[in-house]
Amino acid sequence: MKKNFFLFILIGFFLSSCSVKTNEGLYNLTAKEWYKQIIKDLQDKDLEKADEHYNGMASEHVSNPLLETTLIILAQAHIDEEEYQLAEFYLDEYNKKFGSSRNADYIRYLKIKAKFDAFGVPNRNQALMLESQKEISNFLKDYPDTEFNPLVQTMLTKFNLAVFYLNDTIKDLYYRTGRTQSAEIYEQKLRKSEFYKQSIIKPELPWYRSIFEKF
Repeated sequence: MKKNFFLFILIGFFLSSCSVKTNEGLYNLTAKEWYKQIIKDLQDKDLEKADEHYNGMASEHVSNPLLETTLIILAQAHIDEEEYQLAEFYLDEYNKKFGSSRNADYIRYLKIKAKFDAFGVPNRNQALMLESQKEISNFLKDYPDTEFNPLVQTMLTKFNLAVFYLNDTIKDLYYRTGRTQSAEIYEQKLRKSEFYKQSIIKPELPWYRSIFEKF
């Protein structure tokens, strides 16, 4: 009786151990199996699981060609979900593993696009706007003949317009608060802009934002 009792406990412990091991996650999969699992995670809209399974894939298959496609897919998935820092992480990973002169402009373009998509409200993200302007200028100098030139030029124009609008808003704020000298500094900045004295339709904020976000 005692023998059967201890045997029962031993079997129970073994099954419990197996269950814990099974629930720890996937491992020892082929690159193709990892890839299919990540695609399934994305179809299920579970980006957290997709990130977790990418880590498993990358650790078990360090330089497998399927990683190249997987990194781009994950970067785009995070851009679609407005998770731009994670998107940049995957693009940086892609650049480290698969970057070459053949696709360098494409990766730089995707990183700029991620920043552009992250820019939403016209009187926020001043640092993001200025950083993006600089990145785009450097991109156009480094790749003057890139096929992405028209797209990046459009982004640059929109960033320039956003900076102009922000400076104009700050100038008006200084005038309203009696800080004339500061307002004149911003007036000079506006005069140097390509948009100065042009008829521009200012972006409108939804009413529930405008209450809190107007200067």
